[in-house]
Amino acid sequence: MTVQRVYLDHAATTSMLPQARAAWLEVSEQVGNASSLHASGRAARQVVESSRESIAGDLGTRPSAVIFTGGGTESDNLAIKGLYWARRAQLEKQSLTVVTSGIEHHAVLDPVVWLGAHEDADVRLLNTDAQGRVNPEDVESALAAGGVALVSIMWANNEIGAVQPVQELARICRKYDVPFHTDAVQALGQLPLDLGALNAAAVTISSHKIGGPVGVGALIVDPAVKFTPIQHGGGQEREIRSGTLDPASIAAFAVAVQYSVSRLDEHATAMRDLQEYLVSAVTSAVPDAIFNGPPPGEMRLPNNTHFSFPGCEGDSLLMLLDAAGVDCSTGSACTAGIPEPSHVLLSMGVPEKTARASLRFSLGRDSSKEGIDHLAKALPGVVERAKRAGSVST
Repeated sequence: MTVQRVYLDHAATTSMLPQARAAWLEVSEQVGNASSLHASGRAARQVVESSRESIAGDLGTRPSAVIFTGGGTESDNLAIKGLYWARRAQLEKQSLTVVTSGIEHHAVLDPVVWLGAHEDADVRLLNTDAQGRVNPEDVESALAAGGVALVSIMWANNEIGAVQPVQELARICRKYDVPFHTDAVQALGQLPLDLGALNAAAVTISSHKIGGPVGVGALIVDPAVKFTPIQHGGGQEREIRSGTLDPASIAAFAVAVQYSVSRLDEHATAMRDLQEYLVSAVTSAVPDAIFNGPPPGEMRLPNNTHFSFPGCEGDSLLMLLDAAGVDCSTGSACTAGIPEPSHVLLSMGVPEKTARASLRFSLGRDSSKEGIDHLAKALPGVVERAKRAGSVST
């Protein structure tokens, strides 16, 4: 018998929109490098520039602010390293402080740690409250001490869905004349993003989280803020990011942004309904499950749920649910095959044993109550088997 598959990992990636796929196919049939001066090159350039204008208009910013990249990780690295090096040169100091939080995605944390190890940066990691929220007073305290190159705090957390007070954080950074970067990869398509009103130095977005293709993203940069490039070559994208542009993927990305922004209210309402249904279903099926992060509402992403199942290992739960036809993700990262507790939960003060017992279920356009019912039916047996496996291993 074929196992029914329920996909509950949309925060990792979601399916391409038919409209985005159609745009990709149409543009991919055209030949031409967007940097070439002949007619085919100019046609490719027109696709890129119209897509840039479309994304800028949908997000409330200027087309010149949209710098296309290969995805969220590249955008985060460009923001962190590019801002740090530019600020160090501007202030003529060998070492400056980078302020970020302990719950950031590794695409932010790892470049920050790298700067500390290789570029003499002073790394300041801020803890959060029990719901995963950064305290703006902690950011202001760090800035008041002086010598800060930049602040990077994500718009919404990828594991526990906590929405950060980015407007207030950006305001505080402007007060101290320090660049503010936010990773908005999870927020795009789930929350209203008015980047003009935010007035941050840099904002990271990615295509494949909202129904566009994998391998394309953007860094939305304030044209007045100086960046040091982290790669050099043809000088594309205002010499901030060199590399041949992919017009087909960029066109599909623009379609996905337009679709997600235009249907934001409808999507968020549907996701919040399913979110509440999922939380109720999981806690009814496994009464001792712990719901992590903010409660459903404006301080949490509408498509995110995250639970710990005491007495279990997250990796065991994931594999058992996979066998039962449910795709989800753990709250842990595996390095060299060694499972580690979620750094996000540890930063929130969650005990290590509980942090290891965590799963994320994230919703998307094709999620349904029937799929959640399938999960709820499978969970009790999966949790019981995981507990038995844990007791044997210990």
